[in-house]
Amino acid sequence: MGSTPRPDSSSGLSFDELYSLSETLGSGAFSVVKRGTHTRTPTTSYAIKCVTRSKLTREDTLALKDEVSILSQLRNCKHIIRLYDFFEESKMFYLVMECVMGGELFDRIVEKSYYNEKEARATCRILLEAIGYCHEHGVAHRDLKPENLLLRSKEDDSSIKIADFGFAKIVEGKGSLKTQCGTPGYVAPEILNGKPYDESADMWSVGVILYILLGGYPPFIEDDQRRLFRKIRKGQYEFHEEYWGSVSEDAKNLISNLLCVNAENRLTASEALQSNWISAATDAELGAIDMESNLHQLRKFNGKRKFRAAVASVIAANKLKNFLAFDQFQPGCAVNW
Repeated sequence: MGSTPRPDSSSGLSFDELYSLSETLGSGAFSVVKRGTHTRTPTTSYAIKCVTRSKLTREDTLALKDEVSILSQLRNCKHIIRLYDFFEESKMFYLVMECVMGGELFDRIVEKSYYNEKEARATCRILLEAIGYCHEHGVAHRDLKPENLLLRSKEDDSSIKIADFGFAKIVEGKGSLKTQCGTPGYVAPEILNGKPYDESADMWSVGVILYILLGGYPPFIEDDQRRLFRKIRKGQYEFHEEYWGSVSEDAKNLISNLLCVNAENRLTASEALQSNWISAATDAELGAIDMESNLHQLRKFNGKRKFRAAVASVIAANKLKNFLAFDQFQPGCAVNW
């Protein structure tokens, strides 16, 4: 006989009857994330997002339910953070999430003493497969960035998880999305231009992440947000010889085909997975390409990114409502305006 199914939110039992909470893992303006265990499986930990309903606007509540619905659709992809259960109670929402304790992917990379193109490709392949799964299920993430690439454990470098689907949206058709949202430095030009867009905007963000993984620094760098957005709109970036001279042409071609200002010409996730760099270059070829100087640059970039995130965390919960306000936003924070 099979084991009795573990009771969940559909059982009619309350959250407190099924779960116990322990230490705090993180907190925000409307919620706190705590470690929790189910009464039936006390040895398994979950990250439980506890959201105070009274602090949410109607718009916030709808967005949270959208996130829950989307994560429920994507639960079978091992490289997407998993939602196990959702409780909707009189005063609280509880999201029972997969507990990932490996930290951010970029933090793990900069701890390496040696880094090569083979490792960068392995990371990019996982990212493309995961975002491709989202797109096959009609979901645009809309906020891909290093902060949202996590590792499940401290022992495994390949257990990458895409997290934070707070801006994710179902794509009803080509150019069906209109909300201007994202993170400066990673946002696609069509979003900045206020044009209708779709999941192809995610592929621009993948191109930015891949550029950083290989070069060690972002393709679009400006302290002034207006100048940064101007560069993004025009697709103004270059492969500086000092850091890109030894990087394979196939890798640079893939980046160029992702950072296309015209979204019509941008590769899809499935097309990117068929590119020469992903599908044809051998491990031996790419493993021989040492990127020590690029790793040094990546450490510098990551340090600045972490500092900016710490500064910006004070205001990250505020949603900016117009384009001018977005221009003044701290680098590294996601906004919806």
